[in-house]
Amino acid sequence: MLREKGVHFLAIEGAIGVGKTSLAKIIAERWNAMFIEENFEENPFLEKFYQNKQAYAFQTQLFFLLDRLKQLQHSALQSDLFHDLLVSDFTYDKDQIFAAQNLSESEYAMYDQVAKALNHDIPRPDLVVYLQASVPTLLKRIHGRGRTMEKTIEGSYLSGLMDRFDRHFWNYPYAPVLIINTDNIDFVHNENHLQLVLDAIASCPKQTTYFVPEGK
Repeated sequence: MLREKGVHFLAIEGAIGVGKTSLAKIIAERWNAMFIEENFEENPFLEKFYQNKQAYAFQTQLFFLLDRLKQLQHSALQSDLFHDLLVSDFTYDKDQIFAAQNLSESEYAMYDQVAKALNHDIPRPDLVVYLQASVPTLLKRIHGRGRTMEKTIEGSYLSGLMDRFDRHFWNYPYAPVLIINTDNIDFVHNENHLQLVLDAIASCPKQTTYFVPEGK
């Protein structure tokens, strides 16, 4: 379906709790895609970061940067004839959003040097789906999934993060971006809502496109 329109690698993006992994898994199952899932649970610094952001931000971001690069490069090599499509729940570049949000000026300068040194031969998506939601919606979804380490996430932190996500994906240079506002839909539990989202993705926009589905 997507490959016929030139999309071999689809990335689902968005802030914490927006539903990107859920949607990516659904797409992988329905469209017979190879799924690349972010290994956030393997980051040994993440739980400590939520307890003390200032002390563990740099280690957390550096681990994510290197791990995302390794995942994408490995998956690109492992894609096979049984899958016409790769779908991931992250992009390599998203790490810069979190780094800018979480690191001090001196830490970010060092991080940026490492990121630039690695910024070559990186598999990048042909289409990005950026799932957008308001801070109250994100908080509701985060609390609903009940991850212990996320209990300390505050609305002010999410607000700053959302501003950075919006700026990043409105100006994403590597691929068209389909921005979907998810405040009024539940594509996990409502088939009609899901179909609206899948149809929008299947249209394969060639430029940044904003879509506000109305759930019924």
